[in-house]
Amino acid sequence: MKYALAAGKRVEAFVGGRGACPSCNGDVIAKCGSHRISHWAHRGMRDCDPWSEKETEWHRAWKNNFPAEFQEFIQYDESTGERHIADVRTNFGLVVEFQHSHLDPQERAARERFYGNMLWIVDGTRLQRDYPRFLKGKDGLRSMRIQGYYLLAFPEECFPMMWLDSSAPVIFDFRGIGTRESSDVFGNTLWCLLPGRAERNAVVIGMSPEQFVREAPTRAELLPFGEILSLVAQGLREQHQAHSALVTQQGYRRLTGPIGAAQRRGFRRF
Repeated sequence: MKYALAAGKRVEAFVGGRGACPSCNGDVIAKCGSHRISHWAHRGMRDCDPWSEKETEWHRAWKNNFPAEFQEFIQYDESTGERHIADVRTNFGLVVEFQHSHLDPQERAARERFYGNMLWIVDGTRLQRDYPRFLKGKDGLRSMRIQGYYLLAFPEECFPMMWLDSSAPVIFDFRGIGTRESSDVFGNTLWCLLPGRAERNAVVIGMSPEQFVREAPTRAELLPFGEILSLVAQGLREQHQAHSALVTQQGYRRLTGPIGAAQRRGFRRF
């Protein structure tokens, strides 16, 4: 936990600090050492939010891209009494969850239901095989008319299986805590896998980290993925129909030409 209440103010952990958890009001103490980033921890108990995880430098670096008032937002469901701390929630209600560690699929689905309007940013460097798999599978990305938009027939060849059926957009960050070489265009790009499919194809969008940080706080929904998938699916159907009509037309021409006449005579023999 990055923030706690101390002397009536929301502050970061400091050496010898004592404070209160903004969510449960329980006692927390500051943990400031050389092995982990400075944080607040509950005294004598586990974190009050079962969805919390130990923050890495990657996690904290992403949080710091947003104003302090957006970070560690306490979201409360009045109908159920359920309460959780979102990593980031903008003024427009968009929740951003940063995920480094392994996440149980059931918990992932529960978070998506609870937060509703949300997206994930996943650390693509946690497992050594993830980025090499993406590099190998990226040849399957088919460019669309809109720059940065791609179709992907087999998303499992690019991305981890546990994220393929997410109901929220999932953005994969293959940079880690450092910065890749400037020539590594694919590694320095954020790759967003939209939920759902368009005519069995996944839709993937590439964007720069700077673009994401700039645009995410300015809108209620980073990407209108429902509308995007619908338009892409419609375009694919129209493309397929046009192709089928062309094939039919070409087949008819072959049958009505000189060769086609011979073929028809041959057909009448049987």
